[in-house]
Amino acid sequence: MNLWFRLLIISISSITYAQEATEIYLFDLIQNDSIFNIENPINISENVGYDNQPSFLLDGSGILFSSTRDGQTDIALYNLENKTKAWLTETPGSEYSPIQTPNKKYFSAICLEEDGTQLLWKYPFNRKKPSILIENLKVGYHVWFTSKIIVSFVLNEPPTLEVSNLKFKIKYPIDKNIGRSILKIPNTEKISFISHEHEDPEIYAIDPYTSEKEYLADAVEGSQDLTWTPDGTMIMGSGSKLYKLKPGKDKDWVEIASLEAHNLKGITRLVVSPLGNKIAIVVEE
Repeated sequence: MNLWFRLLIISISSITYAQEATEIYLFDLIQNDSIFNIENPINISENVGYDNQPSFLLDGSGILFSSTRDGQTDIALYNLENKTKAWLTETPGSEYSPIQTPNKKYFSAICLEEDGTQLLWKYPFNRKKPSILIENLKVGYHVWFTSKIIVSFVLNEPPTLEVSNLKFKIKYPIDKNIGRSILKIPNTEKISFISHEHEDPEIYAIDPYTSEKEYLADAVEGSQDLTWTPDGTMIMGSGSKLYKLKPGKDKDWVEIASLEAHNLKGITRLVVSPLGNKIAIVVEE
């Protein structure tokens, strides 16, 4: 079993089993053409245990993330203007991977119930009763493609990339043996994902309607997660360093920043704000 497949198995199991202790730091992201820099780190989670899976609200005013309290994982919202954290869920189960819905009225998240049931739910911001979004599909990670279409990492062997059309209530797979990072590519009608079909993980763009895909780049060694800037630049992290690659322009990954000066390491998930002026990075606690 090669290293990448072992990492994939770990990522699949991480939802179900004990989580590593992590924190989420918010940085200013400064871009001047192809030159990037990060400044002014803020620990937005400030919590012992698992704090992970950040995603920005669509207007950039806040960050949703998973956070451990009282022995389970709930969803929290960090307000960038007030620099405050509020809890949004309090259920018998645990919630993961929160994302604001396109209509901005709700957020979707994975709910792992006490009996092991794992489904994608929709939650009102006012903490009223949530509802199941997709029945009978064990979703690990997801992204909204349109207001009616969700693309998901589904827990199969190997994991599959699947499209769920909420309007017509149909589901269909479009690829297999994928990693956990699935994202809408800015200013396109495509989704990016990391394929583990070959020895070295590769990043692809795929059309959810036609399943047509295009190779973009090899992934940074040792990294499972990427994010996109508004201008179509990919950023990945490994260890304490950040790298960037703009498909069609850069031939290879270029180091753009190091967190060593801030005594931070173990970069995993990361996400750039809608305006491209902030980046949230998950690191070891």
